[in-house]
Amino acid sequence: MVGLQFSGQIPGFDMAVRYGPDLNVGMPIFFKTGKNLLIGVEANYFYGSSIRETIMSNLLTSSGSITDLNGNPGAIRMNERGADAFVTLGKVFNKLGPNKNSGLMIMVGAGYIGHKIDIVDLAHNIPQIEGNYVKGYDRLTGGPAASQFVGYLFLSKRRMINLYFGFEFIEGFTTGLRSYQYDLMGPDNKRRFDLLSGFRLGWILPMYLTRAEQKFYYY
Repeated sequence: MVGLQFSGQIPGFDMAVRYGPDLNVGMPIFFKTGKNLLIGVEANYFYGSSIRETIMSNLLTSSGSITDLNGNPGAIRMNERGADAFVTLGKVFNKLGPNKNSGLMIMVGAGYIGHKIDIVDLAHNIPQIEGNYVKGYDRLTGGPAASQFVGYLFLSKRRMINLYFGFEFIEGFTTGLRSYQYDLMGPDNKRRFDLLSGFRLGWILPMYLTRAEQKFYYY
């Protein structure tokens, strides 16, 4: 099963201190056995526009802005950017489904998550955050992660409608990856517990593997 999946996520714990809600889009690849066991991999990209953590405090004026080369408040856009990837295992319980391939779907995964604050100087006239200098403020963070999904898988008998939906949870055991952050005057290397939870909807294209018919000829 190959497809696309979309999620709306709410951050928790250390993730909620830094970011607001985000959107997630990804690509899963699953193999389902005849006993409804699921084995797969997935990669996801997530993004958001709400930044709650105060950064670049060493550049801020008393009014909370950053002065550009012309002496005016600079135009800056900050967004959340991140990605994760997992190896997943699960099972479909088809007692609640209309056919043997549909039913309650439970998945768990292990992998990696990374995220940062994407800082953009819209007018390109704030040299303090241009080029590699921006890495001194972006809070690049990463580490091992775990995922869980509980939902419903529906595979149409006519193979026209194939989807799954449910609730997902992602826990990241992360730390800062930059050796130096200018506004912190040192590395951002404290251990973090990042949580993302939300609703996931996925569309899949199933490809059924069937055994070739064996023919025997007798003379």
